[in-house]
Amino acid sequence: MFGLETDIFLLLAFSILAACAFEFVNGFHDTANAVATVIYTNSLKPNIAVIWSGFMNFCGVFLGGIAVAMGIVNLLPVELLIDQNVYHSAAMVFALLLSAIIWNLGTWYFGLPSSSSHTLIGSILGVGLAFTYMPENSQGTGVNWAKAEELFMSLLSSPIFGFALAIIIMFILRKLLAKPIRDVIFSEPKKNQPPPMWIRAILITTCTLVSFFHGSNDGQKGVGLVMLILISIVPGHFAIDNTKDPVQMKSDLIGIEQAISRIDSSRLSVSDRLHLHTIKNEIVTLNAQISNPLPNHRLPQEQRMNARRSLLLISRNTKTILDNGQANLNTTDTALLKMQSGSETGIRRYTDYAPDWVILMISLSLGLGTMVGWKRIVVTIGEKIGKQHLTYAQGASAELVAASTIGVSSYMGLPVSTTHVLSSGIAGSMVASKGIKNLQGGTIRNIVIAWVLTLPVTMVLSGTLYVFFRWIF
Repeated sequence: MFGLETDIFLLLAFSILAACAFEFVNGFHDTANAVATVIYTNSLKPNIAVIWSGFMNFCGVFLGGIAVAMGIVNLLPVELLIDQNVYHSAAMVFALLLSAIIWNLGTWYFGLPSSSSHTLIGSILGVGLAFTYMPENSQGTGVNWAKAEELFMSLLSSPIFGFALAIIIMFILRKLLAKPIRDVIFSEPKKNQPPPMWIRAILITTCTLVSFFHGSNDGQKGVGLVMLILISIVPGHFAIDNTKDPVQMKSDLIGIEQAISRIDSSRLSVSDRLHLHTIKNEIVTLNAQISNPLPNHRLPQEQRMNARRSLLLISRNTKTILDNGQANLNTTDTALLKMQSGSETGIRRYTDYAPDWVILMISLSLGLGTMVGWKRIVVTIGEKIGKQHLTYAQGASAELVAASTIGVSSYMGLPVSTTHVLSSGIAGSMVASKGIKNLQGGTIRNIVIAWVLTLPVTMVLSGTLYVFFRWIF
C-alpha cells in the first residue's frame, strides 16, 4: 500500500484502526443523546431506535461535508507535521487516539455523559503542548491557538445556549398551545404505552435529526483524525488533493498577489507586516513549484507537504491581516482575499478534503458503534438528570435544541458536544417545569465534573503518552 516499508505500513494500519475504534466508541458513547427521549417516551422500542439512529449517523457523516473535520486537522499547525520522521508522527497519532479512547471508555463505564469533542480536542492540545516543549523543537508552538480559541468558545457556549433555549421552548409551548394539547404533551408517558401518533411522529423526527446532525458533526471528527494520520504518516499521498491539477493554482495565486500588492504596508502593525512578507514569500515558493514540468499533472511526492504548508500559510496569514482590519483594501480585493483564504472555492480546496473511502469507513464505524452500548448513558439521561419522568414536551424540546444547535455548528464548521447540548437541554426543560429543585444535584454535579476535567485530563494523558511514545520510537 502506497509503496511503504512493512513497519511503516503496520504503523499506518494500526493508526487507522485506532481512529475507527475511537469513532466506534464515540458511537455507543453518544447513542443515548439521540435515542433516550424516544425510548423513555415509548415512541420506539430500544432495538429499533438504536438501529435507526445508527443508520442516520451513517448518513450524517457521509452527507455532512468536511468543514468540522478540517477544523480538527488544522488545530495542529502545519509546522508540527513537517520535518518529523514517520515514527514521530506515529507517536503523535497513537498518543492522541489512545488518550481519547481511554477517557471515552472510562466515562461510558461510569455512565457519565462526557463530551467526545472535548476529549479529542484535549488530546490534540496535549500532544501539541508536549511537542512545543520538546528540547529538539525549533519550530515554535505546537498548537494553532487561534483555532483552539475558536473551538473552545464553541464548546463552552453550546451547552449554555442549549439550557436557555430549552427553557424558552418550554415557555412558548405552555403559552401558545391550547389546554387539551398542552395537557397531553406535558404529561408523563404511561408505562409500556406508546404516545398518540402525532406526538410519536414529532419525537421520532427529532431523534432522526439529532442522529443525522450528530453524524455530521461528531462523525466528522473521525474523518479529521484519519486525515491527520494520513497527512502525518504518508504526506506524499495525502498532503494535498491529487485529484486537482496544481497548475490551476496559478490564477488563484495571481489574484492574491495582485490584491495584497495594493495593501499599504506602512499602515500595518509590525506583526501584520511579517504576515504580509510571509504571504509574498510563500507565493513565490508555490509559483516556482508549479512552474516546473508536472508529470500526470501532479506535484512530485517530496514537494506536496511543502506545497500544503505554503497554501495554509498564505490562507492563515491573509485571514489574520483581514481580521485585524488595517489592510485598507477596496471591497473587491477584500472579498477576493476572504474567498481565497476561507472558502472551498479558494486555495484551501487543495488542502481541505477527504477521500470518499475515509468518509465511508468512518460512517460505518460510527453507525455500527451507535447500535451497541447505549443503555448505560440512556439511563442517566432519561432518569437521573431530573427528578420527574421525562414528559413528551421535555423530550421533544431537548431534542429540537440539540438538533438545531448541532446543525448550525456543523454548517459553520465548529465542533460541539452533542452530549452536553442534549444534557443541558433536558436540564433546561426540567427547570422550566418545576424550577431548579427539579434537577438531581448528584447527576448534574458528576456531569459538570466530567465537563471540567475532560480537557485537562486528556491533555495531560495525551502529552504524557506522546513523550512516552517518542522515547520508544
